[in-house]
Amino acid sequence: MALITRRRALTAFGATLAVVLAPPAGSAFAAEQGYRRRPLWRAHAHNDYEHPRPLFDALDHRFGSVEADIFLVGDQLLIGHDATELDPSRTLESLYLDPLSALVKANHGSVYRGWRKPLQLLIDIKTEGSSTYLELDRHLQRYKHLFTTYAHGRVHQGAVTNVISGDRAARIPMEAQTVRRAFYDGRLADLGTSAPASFISLISDNWQTNFTWLGDGAFPDAERQKLRDIVRQAHAAGQTVRFWNTPDLAGPARDALWEELFAAGVDFLNTDDLAGLEAFLDAHRTA
Repeated sequence: MALITRRRALTAFGATLAVVLAPPAGSAFAAEQGYRRRPLWRAHAHNDYEHPRPLFDALDHRFGSVEADIFLVGDQLLIGHDATELDPSRTLESLYLDPLSALVKANHGSVYRGWRKPLQLLIDIKTEGSSTYLELDRHLQRYKHLFTTYAHGRVHQGAVTNVISGDRAARIPMEAQTVRRAFYDGRLADLGTSAPASFISLISDNWQTNFTWLGDGAFPDAERQKLRDIVRQAHAAGQTVRFWNTPDLAGPARDALWEELFAAGVDFLNTDDLAGLEAFLDAHRTA
């Protein structure tokens, strides 16, 4: 009798946990997980946490990458764009890690049911990089088998791939690890260096410090060639590419710039306009 009671209690606990961590009611992501929805792997939700429903708005629009800024406060990793807006209830766990863990369990090992490619979680460190990363690593260790992991020279794919951006001091403890649950977000200066894709998986940089064209008029031939050379060199090294600070106001200029990024093979298009980028990428897939 005691064993039966214990089993019932565990079942009830599991059901409660599933309800707490399930996608919000009315979420298209929740409603359509019985179908094999085609994710938009090249869509990156910049400052994802500023949307009404962090993570789930991006998943509703089928994004393949989301970005979360973190601040180390005590031993907590709080989410926000600025230190003045931090809320103790908005942690990396509550907004991202716990929901992702529940989704991956429900979807038999992947964020998008039926699609084995990992979701990218870009974690932008806003406080001192070394100490914040070390605390972050301790938090990540609590989620076994969820993340793509580097271990003793080999990469083991998981349902979520963490990439560390922001304060560059994070690189020091990361390079010293023989086991990592995260990869490093490099800059254009890291192209062609000795750091392999198993450490620097992503090359990101500021569009407006490297290019003058903002989508109006013709894209200068020299800049188009520069963009394609960057992508070619990164891909040859097994790295992906993203630019931030691209025009994001809906209109012809933004669409023209997205067209060039798409044609050049840039892996992640950066936006705060989830519906706009979803429509753009769907149109190109149909074409």
